[in-house]
Amino acid sequence: MSFLSLRDVKTHFPVKKGILIQKVADVVKAVDSITLDIEQGEILGLVGESGCGKSTLSRTIMQLIPSTGGEIILEGQDLTKLKGDAVRKRRLDFQMIFQDPYASLNPRMTIFSTLAEALIQRHPDLRKDKDALTQKVSELMERVGLNPGFMKKYPHEFSGGQRQRIAIARALAPEPKLVIADEPVSALDVSIQSQILNLLLKLRDELNLTMIFITHDLSVVRYIADNIAVMYKGQLVEYGESERVFNTPEHAYTKKLLDAIPHLEEVNA
Repeated sequence: MSFLSLRDVKTHFPVKKGILIQKVADVVKAVDSITLDIEQGEILGLVGESGCGKSTLSRTIMQLIPSTGGEIILEGQDLTKLKGDAVRKRRLDFQMIFQDPYASLNPRMTIFSTLAEALIQRHPDLRKDKDALTQKVSELMERVGLNPGFMKKYPHEFSGGQRQRIAIARALAPEPKLVIADEPVSALDVSIQSQILNLLLKLRDELNLTMIFITHDLSVVRYIADNIAVMYKGQLVEYGESERVFNTPEHAYTKKLLDAIPHLEEVNA
């Protein structure tokens, strides 16, 4: 059995019309019949243009958006069957890293408070042991390449790359088994992008993490992903090993995405 299996997953949104009496006039099929298997320790690159449904799929896996149909099976457990507290407890095992680290971090909380709050979710007893909690925060910061001496600072005092490292540390704090990274480097300079990608690869190897890496940038996904899934209008149109998809794409949409990647001569023109 795969670590994570999606079976005919659908996320549809009704479009209602009318003022006094609203009726469903149409349905937006944001995610439409997605079937995928992801193995433990794998990095899956989920690729597609804006509006293709990749972010909706990630939030459906996270149980932040209810699915319309299908199964999302994590380590043998169908997440779509969980309710209330059971969802919140299980969500410790899968965390998200968002595109904009500044927007996802509370500007009124120090880095210590942000990371401590996330650590306590998994280990409530740390709330009573300030020294142990401080040590855990220090270890988290060091793991993502940050100086623990900065833990009392606020998000605005860090660069964009440093803030994304903080966001990664926060995602790691509850000791998840699955991390979903939604465009985590698209807001960063190219030089910083490579540092964050290398960090994610290192963390995958050290912690045996499974990742879903969402992006519209195929050059980025080729660097980090073991396998690539291409989405178009809510559907999965291509799936395969990273190099296979790049070298012998089968779907016309994938070929279009590959043709849009700037070549070196175009960049230097």
